[in-house]
Amino acid sequence: MTEPVPDQAAPGLELAGPTDPAGWLTLPDVAERLDVSISKVHQMIRDRELLAVRRDGVRRIPADLVANQTALKHLPGVLNLLADNGYDDEAVLRWLYEPDDTLPGGTPAAALSGDQAREVKRRAQAQGF
Repeated sequence: MTEPVPDQAAPGLELAGPTDPAGWLTLPDVAERLDVSISKVHQMIRDRELLAVRRDGVRRIPADLVANQTALKHLPGVLNLLADNGYDDEAVLRWLYEPDDTLPGGTPAAALSGDQAREVKRRAQAQGF
């Protein structure tokens, strides 16, 4: 039996993401919402179609990154761009939930579900420069 991996964040940094516990989904919750198997959810995380981080020892996905019965359309592109720029999962999550008054909803994560998703993708791409 393996021990749970603790929540991870760089020293001095708070854990990023939704502040409301209801804003998080467990992997079985995501599988149910997307009507796929739990192994498909794991594959989606490996393929950077979804982002999961540990919270309270359990891998969770921010609920607002899962729209209706699919992952947000531009999320995989943003995840890949940020990962290619050296961001780990916690840093990606921090970037997605960093307050930004120039985006609808106030964060890149919120803007991904609207008509500013391409702008969020462009900004993610610019992180490499």
